Amino acid sequence: MPKLKTHSGSKKRFKVTASGRVKAQAAGKRHGMVKRTQKMKRNARGTMVLAAQDGVTIVKNFLRNA
Repeated sequence: MPKLKTHSGSKKRFKVTASGRVKAQAAGKRHGMVKRTQKMKRNARGTMVLAAQDGVTIVKNFLRNA
């Protein structure tokens, strides 16, 4: 059997924590910051832990070796 490959784009976008949850950057901060509220910009700073089912999908489909 061939080895399972990890999706290269996902390696750069997601990190798996020690407990198996998935961390990712917040969406919606690339451009158009003028129309965003201060609260949205503040809350989208840094990284966030994805919802449980989203994390399962990421690990199952893209980060197979994580």
